[in-house]
Amino acid sequence: MLRTVALLGVALAACTDVRDFRGAWHGPRVGDTAELHVGVAIDATATLAIDDIDKRGLAGTLTVDGVIDGAPIASLSSAEADALATMTWNGAPLRVYLAFAPAADGGGDALAVVALFDGRIELRVLRGGAQPVYAIFSLTAAPGASP
Repeated sequence: MLRTVALLGVALAACTDVRDFRGAWHGPRVGDTAELHVGVAIDATATLAIDDIDKRGLAGTLTVDGVIDGAPIASLSSAEADALATMTWNGAPLRVYLAFAPAADGGGDALAVVALFDGRIELRVLRGGAQPVYAIFSLTAAPGASP
């Protein structure tokens, strides 16, 4: 019985049409510990405008208060062709995309990890080096967006 339920869950996730995630998404930074808001203001928000999305990639524009200022992003095709495209964690995202965005502070590109869930997106923004960044944002569809 448990195996049947697990297989059904995998089948439903595989059938999800990620194109429904097109549109504008917005939300606050989440997490209370200092490790979850490195290089980002505690009250920062993020906006992700998804212009094009399918199971082979994502393209759009990303803004993260004080870090990324309306930068175009496109997922890495190499990661989409690799096992990284199917990475998962607690909560089992439907799909995960990896993209880089130029940071407004000139400290180098930041990695954007875009994880799709039913009706929401989790965005992780991280960068190493002398000006590290690490933040998690919980995004919901802006008014007029699909989900």
